[in-house]
Amino acid sequence: MLNDKKAHPKEKTILHARNKHRERYDFKQLIATCPALAVFVKPNKYADDSIDFFDPQAVKMLNKALLKHFYEIDNWDIPNNYLCPPIPGRADYLHYMADLLASFNNGKLLKGRTVKCLDIGVGANCVYPIIGTHEYEWSFVASDIDPISIQSATKIVHSNAVLKTNVELRLQPNPKQIFSGIIQKGELFDLSICNPPFHASLAEAQAGTTRKLSNLKHKKTKPILNFGGQNAELWCEGGEAKFARDMIYESKEFATSCFWFSSLISKQSSLESVYYALEKAQATHVKTIQMGQGNKISRIVAWTFLTSEQQKIWKATRW
Repeated sequence: MLNDKKAHPKEKTILHARNKHRERYDFKQLIATCPALAVFVKPNKYADDSIDFFDPQAVKMLNKALLKHFYEIDNWDIPNNYLCPPIPGRADYLHYMADLLASFNNGKLLKGRTVKCLDIGVGANCVYPIIGTHEYEWSFVASDIDPISIQSATKIVHSNAVLKTNVELRLQPNPKQIFSGIIQKGELFDLSICNPPFHASLAEAQAGTTRKLSNLKHKKTKPILNFGGQNAELWCEGGEAKFARDMIYESKEFATSCFWFSSLISKQSSLESVYYALEKAQATHVKTIQMGQGNKISRIVAWTFLTSEQQKIWKATRW
């Protein structure tokens, strides 16, 4: 028997004001856009239309519908077991980075292909370039260490005319490097973004999923990563804290190649070592931007090595 219908707030105010996903999913509208979603939609225990968010295929089809409905992506797919990220959170990251750029442009949002973004770890899904090109018309260079991810993202780009002229994919040949081998001589980026691998090991990733299932008292007991993900997408030695520190130290070598470097930092416990690395690397400005995603609080840490004078020159010559 279905429980009494649950009252929901009209908007998810925790999301950025420009985020297209502040309202609850309108499944009738999404099915009209993507009919293949229909088989995954059914009433939940509150009698609301929903999907089983523990079903990887349902989550994948929801993303396909969201990307088509909101971002005009007609052809999108990813290989089995590759990361299928929550779209609202990815959109939030870009909107907050757009605000950060605007704060150095007299509050005016920067749009157009002259704004260049570097996406570190684009994954097979290519979601950041999709959202960034649609919302702000930015151009993207997107990198990954996994050839299959690059092949998948390339297929998405080539299959959608709106992406073809704005997105370039680059394979990182050395998994121990982040910017080296990707940023070319004389190349300038207005911002770089990254979702570092969250966990320190596969066992930790599986334990996190088991804990989430237990908290929700879901009937499935086997750890299932409902958003998918290959090893390099989910975990690395030292987890996100070490990855972010390595990124910070290497970014110093490209201090004048990018205005704002940034990384998503999911764990509060990672911040101390990240701030220490930024101090040691002598970043001139550091910004921490709080984000809310569902019941979880995350944040973006952004940094620049440009002096105030260099920032003025950057704005005058590029914006």
